Amino acid sequence: MFATGMIEIETRVRMAETDLMQVAHHANYLRWFEMARVEYLRARNIVLKDLIDQGILFPIRDVQCDYKKSARYDDELIICAQLIAFTKVKIAFTYKVLRKSDGAILAEGATTNVFTDTAGKIVRLPEAIFNQIRT
Repeated sequence: MFATGMIEIETRVRMAETDLMQVAHHANYLRWFEMARVEYLRARNIVLKDLIDQGILFPIRDVQCDYKKSARYDDELIICAQLIAFTKVKIAFTYKVLRKSDGAILAEGATTNVFTDTAGKIVRLPEAIFNQIRT
């Protein structure tokens, strides 16, 4: 099953996310991807805590990030997440991180998550949850 959709969120680079040169550490881009992915699901009334309470986890299987330019302390960012693939066992997104002031692309990336139980075994999403995300 393939579905598409996109969400944009905004955040600001915090001092704690930077090094001594006030450049955002590369690991933060993965955090920003996660923020957008979680908000994508929340927009479809899927709260990760609710999935976890049902014994469904959402681990990353693959992640990729292509860094283009540096984000710096206090930059306002727009993070775009686009759903590119979705089945009952996996979900995949692409991302763009943009600097709001000039629209510069700071990074592009992709993730694939699988749905597992608490023991790490891949599981199929229940039909109701699958349909919420699919719409």
